[in-house]
Amino acid sequence: MLSPADARAKAEMLVDLARKKGASAADAVYVGERSRGVTVRMAELEDVHSSEGEEMGLRLFMGQRNASVASSDLSTEELEALVDRAVAMAREAPEDQFAGLAPADLLFHGDRAELDVDDGGDPDPASLRERAAEAEAAARGVEGVTNSNGGSASASASTFAIATSHGFSGATRATGYSCSASVVAGEGASMQRDYAWHSARYQADLESADDIGRRAGERAVGRLDPQRVKPGVMPVLFDPRVATTLLGHFIAAIAGSSIARKSSFLLEALDSKVFADGVTIADDPFRKRGLRSRAFDGEGLAVAPMNLVEDGVLKTWLADSAAARQLGLMPTGHAIRGVSGSPGAGPSNLTLQPGTRSREVMIGAVRYGVLVTELIGQGVNGVTGDYSRGASGFLIVDGEIGPPVAEITVASNLKQMFASLEPATDLRIRRGIDSPTVLVPEMTVASA
Repeated sequence: MLSPADARAKAEMLVDLARKKGASAADAVYVGERSRGVTVRMAELEDVHSSEGEEMGLRLFMGQRNASVASSDLSTEELEALVDRAVAMAREAPEDQFAGLAPADLLFHGDRAELDVDDGGDPDPASLRERAAEAEAAARGVEGVTNSNGGSASASASTFAIATSHGFSGATRATGYSCSASVVAGEGASMQRDYAWHSARYQADLESADDIGRRAGERAVGRLDPQRVKPGVMPVLFDPRVATTLLGHFIAAIAGSSIARKSSFLLEALDSKVFADGVTIADDPFRKRGLRSRAFDGEGLAVAPMNLVEDGVLKTWLADSAAARQLGLMPTGHAIRGVSGSPGAGPSNLTLQPGTRSREVMIGAVRYGVLVTELIGQGVNGVTGDYSRGASGFLIVDGEIGPPVAEITVASNLKQMFASLEPATDLRIRRGIDSPTVLVPEMTVASA
């Protein structure tokens, strides 16, 4: 894996080579990754893995024709051959009136924000094994846990660089650490499984393995002896670990490509009320040690914190340059990309801001409803917003959390859900997408 400076120079070299061979414009991306991990099961070492790889991608334009190629062989000879292949492909490609690099006047220049996403660490397998074993031991130590899927710990580092033919080049390096545990409670047909995990940029910020393991065990035991739910329309609360999926559906619906293809249930919603009063969804690329922090986007454009939703009103689409041209807009600085293909659009550190009522107060006001802690299946229609997911969690009866429920279905339409949902106050910043507990006042709930 190259250093950020060397990766940046390599990307610049590939762009220069493309221009020399006749490309009217080009950009190049370098991605290098190193990772290692350990899994322990039933207190015995089960798996150790280590990998390191790097790839480069080139996107070049011959007027309005373009092609994308990628290679894991970064030798000078292979990169020259790569450019030749891309030039030949572009000459045969159809013209695309929306294709092209990002607007030059929006490129990022100046001092880069200090994101603090690299702690410089490289833990050895022995320390990873110790963390994985501690997580599994804590999970198995919870009374009622009868089996284990294992405890895992991993560490990684990555370098990303991009260069364009119209004046931008930049590179970043980041580290990542994670720890998880998954266990089974109960016996025979009544067995239940659950898990817990945490990821962080700095090893020092990673939650203790003991806490992660204990939470996994308690979650599995808490799911034993599920009861049947009385079907009907009722309040549904989404626990923070599943409430983030609602944000994922929202982001997919406001992606510029979805809007340009007219395949979004929020097609006509810009500058209108989509969520309830007081709801704010914020995007912050500059969060220190954030899992999705970035100094520039995948096309080299400047990025900035912004509210995607403010007091319930949708304020912007998320648009890369191609989608922005289709929509007659300026790109929003949300381009994301890998080494091959054209950029798409996505958020950085996304947060549904907390509301005014606590989770406890919300639960206390529910006479009969469901707290969802796990979602199953993919029953969401991005065009119509129709929503139907398998789920499990807990009944709420007379303002208190009751017995667990499993194999239920929760259904509604995302437009209605967004318009009525209420975030609680229990927001914790732990992922790239974070949400507090969310209350949707009315959903149809039935046994699956």
